[in-house]
This record gives sequence, C-alpha cells and structure tokens, in this order.
Amino acid sequence: MEDKKTRNHNVVMENREKAIITGVIDIHSFDDELILAETDEGILTLKGNDLKMNKLNLENNELIVEGKILALIYSESSNEKKSGMFGKIFK
Repeated sequence: MEDKKTRNHNVVMENREKAIITGVIDIHSFDDELILAETDEGILTLKGNDLKMNKLNLENNELIVEGKILALIYSESSNEKKSGMFGKIFK
C-alpha cells in the first residue's frame, strides 16, 4: 500500500452535478441522499439528491459521484480522533 503522504486528495466539482474525488480509501455508507467516504484527509460527507456512485475504484483511490450535490463536509477520521490526548488516554 502506498504511503499516505505520497497520495493526493482532490475534489473536482462540475456544475454541482458531478464530483471526481481522489484519495478515497473506503466507503462507509451510501444512498441517494448521503455518501460517507473515508479519504486521506478525513471523512468526506456528500449530501444531495439522486446521488449515484458512477465509479468506485479503491485500487486507484478514485470515486465519481453524479446527482444534485448540495454539500461537501469534512470531519476527522476515527484514526485521527484517537491520536489526540483523550484518544491516547482511552485506548
């Protein structure tokens, strides 16, 4: 597996109808209104209507989503949360 520091994470949005996302590690959940994707930069939440994962290639760390994209939201991954002070105390 590639070192995390050598991979790139990019999001290219086309007219809020298509998102091309690189640096995708895993998909935690998805439906037509919400997609939770783990990326090199944390958890990426895509909210929208009629969302479809048109391409998912975890070997190339790439995801293509189409539909009406309303929001892109980042949060820390579960691994990043554990690396804080409380994460070290409560391991």
